[in-house]
Amino acid sequence: MKKLVVAAVAAILMSGTAYADTIKVGVIGPFSGPFALQGKNFKAGIDAYMALNGNTVGDDTVEVVYRDVPQADPAQSKALAQELVVKEGVQYLAGFYFTPDAMAVTPLLKQANVPMVVMNAATSAIVTKSPLVVRTSFTTWQTSTPLAKVALDKGIKKMISVVSDYGPGIDAENAFKTGFEGLGGTVVETIRMPLATNDFSPIMQRIKDSGAEGVFAFLPSGPTTLGFVKAYNENGLKAAGTPLYGPGDFTQESDLPALGDMALGMQTGFHYSVAHDSPENKVFVEAARKAIGNPAELSFPAVGAYDGMYVIYKMIEATGGEQDAAKAVEAVKGLSWTSPRGPVSIYAESRHITQNIYLREVAKADDGTYYNKEIQTFENQKDPGLAAAK
Repeated sequence: MKKLVVAAVAAILMSGTAYADTIKVGVIGPFSGPFALQGKNFKAGIDAYMALNGNTVGDDTVEVVYRDVPQADPAQSKALAQELVVKEGVQYLAGFYFTPDAMAVTPLLKQANVPMVVMNAATSAIVTKSPLVVRTSFTTWQTSTPLAKVALDKGIKKMISVVSDYGPGIDAENAFKTGFEGLGGTVVETIRMPLATNDFSPIMQRIKDSGAEGVFAFLPSGPTTLGFVKAYNENGLKAAGTPLYGPGDFTQESDLPALGDMALGMQTGFHYSVAHDSPENKVFVEAARKAIGNPAELSFPAVGAYDGMYVIYKMIEATGGEQDAAKAVEAVKGLSWTSPRGPVSIYAESRHITQNIYLREVAKADDGTYYNKEIQTFENQKDPGLAAAK
């Protein structure tokens, strides 16, 4: 099978500009199953970008080809990436909601002569696995590190860390622990849960027994974060005044109606809120809500996808539609623009996005809806996790 893939890829490369008139972008993400809403947000962000900017770059037409990985499945992700390169002739790979899926594809990029634009997966190490990876989302080091200062500024000296036991969760744990203890706090216990955990009552009891004054937690956004916040409330931790801090995965906008008052007042660190007040975000939100159909479903993966398409369009422009992954990536190193999330740039050394991280608090609007209100800005944040990833 490997020889067939290599031979087919070689045939594609020898064909030169065979795909130059229609440039295909292969997007891998969860478009069905428990995380289907995240894939739906990928598509909404892509559709919004193309609605606002057209589907052509110069003389070339851009076509997006989607492949579904319902939940983290590295083998399936790699197989679909091979299919997209060999059978569909894609010049760019993008999407990737889960870190293991992105990691599995990085070994293919050089031979396939295809860049990867990561629109969500949040482990710092992904960009170190291939020089052809560019990230337009965030990392959990980036969104977790500022929360250490937030907790200490509230007078909290003892925290417990609770994370899902996979790449981004371990990054989040290390980021918060490094920041919190570096500033003089103490993490009294660290708990790593299997990714499939859905009964959080035993975890809540361990939190109560730990003596911690506050909780730092990370789980992948979707059913898991919803279940964790419900358990935190139902087990009396919120009522007892034990604050819960975490990256914004916990309070993604699509979950806020279900969380309701349970999330009210919860503070999270994140790169984006649908409520971000800027002209660029208003234009994006209007287009993305139209694309997604149900405005209440719009959430953060959409902005990673929207900006991912901006970067891909710049790559296509720089290469004149030719298939040249190294040249495409080189062209966007140092690229700066105003995103719906605020000012951003691609840090040349890491190919990771530099951006503002916002402290947000769940608030209730006059119409009864809930939203993430930005209350503090940590400007121009690179990825603190890159040193740990090397």
